[in-house]
Amino acid sequence: MKATVVKHTGSHYLLSRLPEWEPFMAVVRGKLRLDKSDNTNPIAVGDIVEYEEVNASATSGAKSGGGEPSLYVIKEVMPRRNCIVRKSTNLSKQNHLIAANIDMVYLVVTFALPEIKPQFIDRFLVTCEAYNVPVTILINKCDLYEQIPELQPFVEDFKSIYSKIGYPILEVSAKSGMGMEILKEQCKERVVLFSGQSGVGKSSIVNAIDPRLNLKTASISKAHLQGKHTTTFYEMHPISSGGFIIDTPGIRGFGLVNFEKEELSNYFPEMLEVEDDCKFAPCTHTHEPGCAVRRAVEEGRIAEQRYNSYFAMLEEDSKYRAAQ
Repeated sequence: MKATVVKHTGSHYLLSRLPEWEPFMAVVRGKLRLDKSDNTNPIAVGDIVEYEEVNASATSGAKSGGGEPSLYVIKEVMPRRNCIVRKSTNLSKQNHLIAANIDMVYLVVTFALPEIKPQFIDRFLVTCEAYNVPVTILINKCDLYEQIPELQPFVEDFKSIYSKIGYPILEVSAKSGMGMEILKEQCKERVVLFSGQSGVGKSSIVNAIDPRLNLKTASISKAHLQGKHTTTFYEMHPISSGGFIIDTPGIRGFGLVNFEKEELSNYFPEMLEVEDDCKFAPCTHTHEPGCAVRRAVEEGRIAEQRYNSYFAMLEEDSKYRAAQ
């Protein structure tokens, strides 16, 4: 029997046989946990798993919502179409799976309350490129920027940089409703994930897409101008227009996982486009003569901000933590 993981709460998981929405609880085999010891969580929301019923008589007649015995064990995780994974903490050697088998990730960013963190954004995008996850960038709280004219040049510059290298950008406001009809239409009949730093308004956007969900939201911390965590667990929700949304806790840091320095530039689309013209191969694009990437930066064809993010990723060590 196969089902999709729709919620992860520590050692327990909720499964549902999508597109049916009848969640039931399951646990994971100890052997499976050991086999995936490099991950803090062996199974992610969105994973398709094989499961079996065990010890049915021990349930004392307890039934799940679908009328089936309520004790199930996850046997195996099916091969993933894609996934998002990050370093679990700044000092850890383990990885943390955020979600799997995603049709679209919406990376939510803001330019104030909280302010934008370019290196966080670029690390997230590099990971999505490496693990074959499509990304759309959502600029949230656009109603606020209209009240702060000095932010407009930064917003336009950001849009120019990321749209130029192929990332779709949608400007929205969960408060005013700007862009929400377009976003609702894009979410239909798909499994989509909303992610970003704490406080960027992910849960508010999800509530605007489907008010029935009524996800918990919170205001920005006045003391630190940072977001407060409102989503506790990774969880998938069915939406009334059809399709499923994965809501995630806000992320304060995003460490890269399993990247070789020689391949990092392959996940910057603008570098991949020109690096065949480098004089030497492989080229790290840092000091080599005749480097086409550095020439493109000097000529303004590659944004210096993006190149600086690339350079920082090359130099990172186990103590580095983005957005700190």
